[in-house]
Amino acid sequence: MTRDLVVDVRNVHYGVGSRKIFDGVDITVERGSITAVMGPSGTGKTTLLRLITGQVAPASGTVQVFGDDVAAMRQRALFALRRRMGMLFQNGALLTDLNVFENVAFPVREHTRLPEPLLRRLVLMKLHAVGLRGAALLMPQELSGGMARRVALARAIVMDPEILIYDEPFVGLDPISMGVVCRLIRQLNDALGITSIVVSHDVQEVSSIADRSYLLAGGKVIAAGSSEELRATPEPAVRQFMEGNADGPVPFHYPAGDYRAQLLGSEDLT
Repeated sequence: MTRDLVVDVRNVHYGVGSRKIFDGVDITVERGSITAVMGPSGTGKTTLLRLITGQVAPASGTVQVFGDDVAAMRQRALFALRRRMGMLFQNGALLTDLNVFENVAFPVREHTRLPEPLLRRLVLMKLHAVGLRGAALLMPQELSGGMARRVALARAIVMDPEILIYDEPFVGLDPISMGVVCRLIRQLNDALGITSIVVSHDVQEVSSIADRSYLLAGGKVIAAGSSEELRATPEPAVRQFMEGNADGPVPFHYPAGDYRAQLLGSEDLT
């Protein structure tokens, strides 16, 4: 049986200047699934999202979304593709001068000419889905971190996207808020029939909801599979990340020159 792939990343190479970020990455996302992309900080997780949404193009390899090569798309087609996606940003990115209702309504007002009564019902439905219908008139500065993330989630789903992308959705949340957001990701994915991509380094939380996970390190996918399969792998770098060990193949220090020579000024900081 052929898999129904929504995103297909094949042999992607990408770098910034002399720094290589991806060195032959392969990732697939099946329709209706929750796919997690994990890895230590600086391994290119957010860069992967930029490739999928067409903000940057790979040096080589292909990134296909809904069967189309994103890098080859013209601007009009790319904008149309992005309208099929919803995005939950790391910090929520709420508009501080708009209340909760208007933050959620913003994409609808920008992209449609929906009559006001219908727009009102749509926004209230999405706020109800994340448990914040009663907060519709609050301003962003009146929200807790967890509430702000849920408002951002309501905004991400207001246009009924086919793909929902979460960029570090658990950062800065207390355990209760984290549990709420975790449950919402799973419930919304199943109830709306969408495809979710979750980028995170929070192993426990993302493992509880992901159908398949990819672990990035050193510019490559070093492990892929279910959460149970990742935990069972004997690969040292995988075990270090999954168990949160300080010591292992993933170094603490960013590559640098000789420490003593730099302190004495006899070596440049390059």
